[in-house]
Amino acid sequence: MADELREALRQIGQTGQASLSAAGDTAKALRALVAADVSLARSALGRTLAMSGVAIVCGATAWLFLMGALVVFLNGATVLTWTAALLIPAALSLVAAGIATWAAVHYFGFTRLDATRRQLARLGVGELSDVMPSPDSAECARDAESANDEKQRALKQAQRVSTGQAGP
Repeated sequence: MADELREALRQIGQTGQASLSAAGDTAKALRALVAADVSLARSALGRTLAMSGVAIVCGATAWLFLMGALVVFLNGATVLTWTAALLIPAALSLVAAGIATWAAVHYFGFTRLDATRRQLARLGVGELSDVMPSPDSAECARDAESANDEKQRALKQAQRVSTGQAGP
């Protein structure tokens, strides 16, 4: 009986050590994921700032010269008034600003740490934890997030239909 008890305690100890080792390996993998995600976010933020700087520099120098030349051309070579000649380059400037803003927002989207947030949600941490599969599930976290987004869109569409509002 004592030998069986010793053997059972030894097995429990080994199981505890294996569990502790697995928890350590999981923590190391999560640390590596967070480090990689933060590195991606830092790079994306740097690119966002660089693109914003390029947009500002180009917009403040060459763009002004081009728009000035266009105003002179439109007023001198055509029958447009000064007001119309000024409004056309202003509209072009707004389009260029919109494109630069879109590019900056696109790059800024990479700073959200999506991969880390999905993994933390699988562990039950964060705002996505209610919609993510459990850690032992074979279901992909990205697929679960996509399915939840589709459910949210369908729910909003149903609410719009029930209130009589149109739109996507």
